[in-house]
Amino acid sequence: MSDVPPDPLPAPYHDLFGFRLLDWRDGFARLAAEAGPQHMNRAGVVHGGFVLGLIDQAAAYSGLWCSVPGNARRGLTLALAAQFIAPVTPGPVVAEARVVGRGGTTFFTRTEVFRADGTLVATGQGTHRWRSGSERVEGMPVAQMTGA
Repeated sequence: MSDVPPDPLPAPYHDLFGFRLLDWRDGFARLAAEAGPQHMNRAGVVHGGFVLGLIDQAAAYSGLWCSVPGNARRGLTLALAAQFIAPVTPGPVVAEARVVGRGGTTFFTRTEVFRADGTLVATGQGTHRWRSGSERVEGMPVAQMTGA
């Protein structure tokens, strides 16, 4: 049984790339993925876009944790920068993201991505904006977000 709170919103993008939420709490998120041959580029390593997607999603989750079960928070990325430090080869990769600053409607993140052997392969910095109704940690009922 996992202690990770479930995300009540669907995330088809995560399904497409196999992103899994391993840890999620206020100001922190850890996502994992299995980089496979389908993620390789012409240089024979995992494409940076796969890694950048993992950075973006982990960063967003770090600022979207919700204190009320069944409620949710939504946001969007305003700016994202990444530094690729070492090649990513097929296998497990993990992104750890932290909120490093908050404003009234924005939050700022720092993310690190590691290979299974602990090698740091990338870092990222993001600026994100909470969507209306998501500024507070209590979030809002999912039915209000989806029109259900």
